Amino acid sequence: MPEELRKKAVLFDVDDTLYDQTVPFMEAYAQYFGENPPVPARTIYPVTRKYSDQIFSRAMAGEITMDELYIYRVKKAFEDFGVSFSDQEALAFQRLYAHRQDYIRMSPLLEEILEYCSGKASLGIITNGPAGRQWDKVKSLQAERWIPHENIFVSADVGAEKPDRKIFDYAKQKMGLEDAEIWFVGDAYPLDVEGALNAGWNAVWMNRRNREMPQQGEQSPQEKRRVLCVRTEEELAEAIRGILQAAGK
Repeated sequence: MPEELRKKAVLFDVDDTLYDQTVPFMEAYAQYFGENPPVPARTIYPVTRKYSDQIFSRAMAGEITMDELYIYRVKKAFEDFGVSFSDQEALAFQRLYAHRQDYIRMSPLLEEILEYCSGKASLGIITNGPAGRQWDKVKSLQAERWIPHENIFVSADVGAEKPDRKIFDYAKQKMGLEDAEIWFVGDAYPLDVEGALNAGWNAVWMNRRNREMPQQGEQSPQEKRRVLCVRTEEELAEAIRGILQAAGK
């Protein structure tokens, strides 16, 4: 089938893709520490994500509890700055953070992006995490205004998590995308971008934090075209328009 005639599909990650994950973090941080935090919120946030990524798969496999993950990422992050944090303090902060995530919203521009895609491409979500927590986020974001419930795939429900190809193949099969050109939009390069590429998809890297791209081996021009990097929602909107307009949408 000619490329320009192929069905298009765009699937999204949730955290730090459909919403800016620093917003609930900053709100919880300000509530917990007040006006004199030991480390600036924007400084500590990426460090907590680094330590969370280190053991997330172990939590999803049931090797450690989610509370153990929360304690580890907060304590280790503060240790990097010479600040001692107890298990109880880490869990107290996590409770505030989880509470603020109950009120997350998409930005008006992201809503416009999904509205633009609606009717022009098949839309879906693939997200890693505990089922209840991730579905609560989907509900808070009101994502089902544009994305059908059956096109939303949570790793805990599927039994596989990004970057495992199984979850991408599962979504592809359930959405009937065998002959489609598929794009996945996500913020975590090893999970979202590499996972999508390994599944034969294309990827848009939502690089809100201006991270450096991991070192890659020699890539062909065709392989390089399969990844677009954007740093803002405005750039994401432009990239999505380009993807869909290339198919005459």
